[in-house]
Amino acid sequence: MKSSFDLSDDLARRIDLLAERTRLTRGQIIEEALSHGRSLAWQEKWISGVRVGVSDADGRNFATDEDIAAVLNKYSPG
Repeated sequence: MKSSFDLSDDLARRIDLLAERTRLTRGQIIEEALSHGRSLAWQEKWISGVRVGVSDADGRNFATDEDIAAVLNKYSPG
């Protein structure tokens, strides 16, 4: 079942930009928000974080063994 509704210009622009960045359709983005409670703001933040991670990986910017050990020691019991 398809539905149509009016969106504000700002919301439509944000959905279009997110669709462009993710290669999802507008409908998929809206369905994700409605079905799974992932707001447009959440989806935008998620995609931004993924892009940063991919950029870091492309630049071979990974955590060192010492970085990982520090995090594990910080949160380990005892």
